[in-house]
Amino acid sequence: MGTKNTPRQKAFEILLKIHISDAYSNLVLDTYLQKDNLDSRDRAFVSALVYGVCERQLTLDYNLSHYLKQPIKKLKPEVLVALRMGAYQLLFMDKIPHSAAINESVNLVKANKSAFASGLVNAVLRNISRNGLKLPDEKDDKYFSVKYSCPQWLVDMWSDAYGNENAESILRCSLGEVPIYIRVNTLKTDADSLISLLKEEGVDAEKCDSMNDALVLRKQGSVENLQAFRNGLFHVQDLSSQLCCKVLDAKPGDNVLDVCSAPGGKAFTISQYMSDNGSITACDIYESRVNLISDGASRLGISCVKPCVSDATQFNEHFTKYDKVLCDAPCSGLGIVRRKPEIKYKSSQDIDKLHNLQYLILCITSKYVKNNGTLVYSTCSLNPDENVDVCRRFLSDNKDFELCDISDVSNFGIIQDNMLTVIPSNKDTDGFFIAKFVRKGE
Repeated sequence: MGTKNTPRQKAFEILLKIHISDAYSNLVLDTYLQKDNLDSRDRAFVSALVYGVCERQLTLDYNLSHYLKQPIKKLKPEVLVALRMGAYQLLFMDKIPHSAAINESVNLVKANKSAFASGLVNAVLRNISRNGLKLPDEKDDKYFSVKYSCPQWLVDMWSDAYGNENAESILRCSLGEVPIYIRVNTLKTDADSLISLLKEEGVDAEKCDSMNDALVLRKQGSVENLQAFRNGLFHVQDLSSQLCCKVLDAKPGDNVLDVCSAPGGKAFTISQYMSDNGSITACDIYESRVNLISDGASRLGISCVKPCVSDATQFNEHFTKYDKVLCDAPCSGLGIVRRKPEIKYKSSQDIDKLHNLQYLILCITSKYVKNNGTLVYSTCSLNPDENVDVCRRFLSDNKDFELCDISDVSNFGIIQDNMLTVIPSNKDTDGFFIAKFVRKGE
């Protein structure tokens, strides 16, 4: 059928792997692209198709279901993947001719042991081509869920927690192209110099008004291949994560602990605020991930970061008391669904299990904070159960801590009881949560 080495076949294989194994799209995509010699145009097409199908899955299934006699779940995985790919091209990729989207989807099922379904795929996709995108009535409770391809429980949670307007802005920002932000390594260069160097490599970079020493990249391709990256002049880090480091407010000479550090981006930015003067103990439970911190610090020329294997759920008697402690806790990732769209398809029951782990880690981490020292708790989740509720429980059980005023960063989102929820639409960032505590001196 001539599909074996085509970009659509690669996208099909990646999507089938994600569908069957429940793996993260970015990890599977990276693995496939690294071993295939696709040119830049084909790589871009495969990436757009894979991410697009993943993030629009509920919308695609809603449209497919109008023309299927059987439930979506009863389709053979290969057939469902081919249908989703075809529907995505028809409904959301304007430059793809409808005939190509339909014919190539039919070829995919024929080439992947599903020729019996070629007539079904052809008929369903022709109906979608003819009738266009279908959505529920705007007054229907399912409207936002289908329009933004987001489970109803998550739509309801965001509406209840942040209001309808913020909830829709979160949903809107969960789709489409994701900006690439980088942090200038101020130990080696400055923003203007880095912008000039990147321009020489064919990359457009612009300063971010909302964050000093942060740049957004345009037309960047593979960041790791840039000479400026290899020379350690920057690291990739979203604005919300950079904001977390700013709130910690580490100074030169401080003794800092980062309990859930890997791959190390926050520790690297904190070291720059400290002018690489002081000490940052950067931990992770797995040695392989601690090695990522070591490699990053070496590339950036940072000496104050001390990578360390340590389990954040267990008190480490070898640790001392620290001036500044960062607890960026493991979380559901509901603030980064635009980067990992499959996160939003998790069940609410899976996410409900996390807050007790987060509370445990926060309580243990607090034991390392010296009197009058600072503790920052953060997550990349938009879920009150993982955020404000964990912090309120912590304050109730730990009377020697109190929240600090962080109203100076309120332009990034919503301040509630001196705790910040970063709303993605405010500064085109990932969703995030930040709370800053101080341990009262005796």
